[in-house]
Amino acid sequence: MSIPFYVSPEQIMKDKADYARKGIARGRSVVVVQYADGILFVAENPSRALHKVSEIYDRIAFAAVGKYNEFENLRVAGVRLADLRGYSYDRRDVTGRGLANAYAQTLGTIFTETSKPYEVEIVVAEVGEGPADDQMYRLTFDGSVADEHGFVAMGGQADQIAQALAEGYADGLALPAALRLAVHTLATMGAPPGAPEGRELGAGLLEVAVLDRSRPLPRKFRRIAGDRLTGLLAGHESPPDDDGGH
Repeated sequence: MSIPFYVSPEQIMKDKADYARKGIARGRSVVVVQYADGILFVAENPSRALHKVSEIYDRIAFAAVGKYNEFENLRVAGVRLADLRGYSYDRRDVTGRGLANAYAQTLGTIFTETSKPYEVEIVVAEVGEGPADDQMYRLTFDGSVADEHGFVAMGGQADQIAQALAEGYADGLALPAALRLAVHTLATMGAPPGAPEGRELGAGLLEVAVLDRSRPLPRKFRRIAGDRLTGLLAGHESPPDDDGGH
């Protein structure tokens, strides 16, 4: 009679965590930075259709790294939850903290109860009335939640990117300065293996969005692309907002 193969629960969890970390590290990085008028999201992403950064609700946005189909499922679930809660109660009852808690429960359940964990890491951010009211929650593949301040780096060389951001970050940065800091850090520290040194990330290789507290519309999310992004990368102030945010 053969003896069943035994693997301890600790080893199973370790193997799952290692598997998820390796999958996340293979992806291109995303940086989230607080600036004077809101929260900035910058991702190295040449695709114009597959977004790493998206709006969830009026003041709330979502950024992710890892497997696209997995974090897209999470994004859609978050939008549905926010819409349902806002419709059933009040739009003010939809908060970044509430969504982060829901995501934490979902990711924790998937990590412990399924054989394959999600290979994702996400940030849920909510812009407040002032910088002190901004909220950024970083969630890892196992459902762990961290309340972040100032900036967050995910995916790829996240530790090196975060260290470089810490050296250049200061409270109250203007949007052009925050964007240049994020892009320069991604270009120098977030390069994939084999990428040339001193590379530059132009507007066509970036996905950029903001939660802009100065925006007069209830929806504070807007994407930055084209001439607007090129101008900001050159150090110019953002032109007036003339779109509906999407």
